[in-house]
Amino acid sequence: MLVIVVENAPPRLRGRLAVWLLEIRAGVYLGKASRRVREMLWKTVEEGIEEGNAVICWTTNTESGFDFETLGANRRIPVELQGVKLVSFLPDSGENRASERPE
Repeated sequence: MLVIVVENAPPRLRGRLAVWLLEIRAGVYLGKASRRVREMLWKTVEEGIEEGNAVICWTTNTESGFDFETLGANRRIPVELQGVKLVSFLPDSGENRASERPE
């Protein structure tokens, strides 16, 4: 199983992903691919993502049963803790804190 999620991706990149994977929601691609095809698709994402961001997740023989990589600016970053890959959150930049602004 392979999942790729892209945000703010150019239409040409979305079209290339749709050739290989099923787009089950806007920017969410799902399919089954070999390691070679997965690596080719991720290279395509790296070259074409521009200002967007992306995450790829695939099944593999690990404790959790999957692995993932991220690309682009995002508050969520992968970290490895005692051999298990987890997700850490960066502090909020303040741009999305509308409720904390003084009136």
